[in-house]
Amino acid sequence: MTESTGTLAGAAASSARLGGRRKGASTTRRRRRSRVAYLYILPAFVVFAVFLGVPFLQSIQYSFYNWDGLSAATWAGFANYADVVTDPQLRASFGHALVLMVFYAAIPVAIGLFLTALISRANALRGMSFFRTVLFLPQVIASVVVATIWVSIYSQDGLVNGFLRLIGLGQLAQVWLGGYDTALPAIGLVGTWLNVGLCLVLFLSGVGNIHPSLFEAARIDGAGAAREFFSITLPSLRGQIAAALTLTVVSALKTFDLVYVTTSGGPGNSTSVPAFEAYNRAFQTGQVGSAAAVAVSLTVVIMIVTALIGRLQPKDLA
Repeated sequence: MTESTGTLAGAAASSARLGGRRKGASTTRRRRRSRVAYLYILPAFVVFAVFLGVPFLQSIQYSFYNWDGLSAATWAGFANYADVVTDPQLRASFGHALVLMVFYAAIPVAIGLFLTALISRANALRGMSFFRTVLFLPQVIASVVVATIWVSIYSQDGLVNGFLRLIGLGQLAQVWLGGYDTALPAIGLVGTWLNVGLCLVLFLSGVGNIHPSLFEAARIDGAGAAREFFSITLPSLRGQIAAALTLTVVSALKTFDLVYVTTSGGPGNSTSVPAFEAYNRAFQTGQVGSAAAVAVSLTVVIMIVTALIGRLQPKDLA
C-alpha cells in the first residue's frame, strides 16, 4: 500500500513537472510569436513616426514660439494657445467647423439611415447596386475636382440658379458662394452630397449582417416600417453609425481643400475653418507659431470628439 501511494505521488509530481515545462514552453512560444508580430508592424510604425510623429512633435515645439519661418524665433509660451480662445477670427473658424459638422455628419447620417430603412423594406428593388455605386461615387472623386464642379454649379449662371429660374423663383438667384449668409451653408451642402453615399454603404453593409429571420418575424407580428426600423435595424447599426460619425465628423473638422478652392475663407472670414487658418497663417501671413497652435488645438479637438463617438460602439466591437 505504501509503495503504491509513493508511486502515485511520484507520478503526480512527474506529471506536474511535465505540465509546468509544457506551460513554460507554450508561454515562450507565445512570447516569440508576439515579438515576430511586432517585427511585422515595425516598418509601418517607422513610416508613421518619420512622416507624422516627428512633424507633429515639431509643430508642438513651434507653437510655443513667435516665428515667421525665416528669422530667429522668440519664446511666446502659451500666448499662441491663448489666441486660439481669445482671437475672434480663430474662434469663428472653430464655430464654422461646428456648423459644417451638421452638414457633413448629422444630415448625411440621417439621410443614410432613412434610405437604409427604405432599402431594407424593399429587398427586391432592381438596380440597387447601380444606385449604391452612384451615391458612393463622390467619395472617389478628388476633392479639388469636386470643389471646381460645385463652384460652377453655384455660379450666377450655374445649375442652381438655372433651376430656380425654371420654376419661377428667379428672384432668389444669387452667387451662393459670394454671400455672407449663404457661403458656409453652400459649402456644407457639398459635404452632405459627399458623405451621404459613404454613410449609406456603411449602413447597408450592417443591414446585410442582420439575420433575415428577424425582419420576417417582425412582419409576421404586424410590425410596421417604423417599428421594424427602431426595434431591429437601428440597434443593429450602432457600430456602423459610430464609424460613419467618426469619418464624417473628422472630415468636417479638418476641411481645407473644399474651402480653399471654393471661397478661400471668404467672403470676409465667413467660411474660414481651422485647417484653412493654419495654412493661411503659416504660408501667407508668416505666423508659423500661431498656425502650429491652431493645428495642435485642432488635433486635440479631433481626438476628443473621436473618443466621445467611440463610446457609441457596442462593447463587443469597441
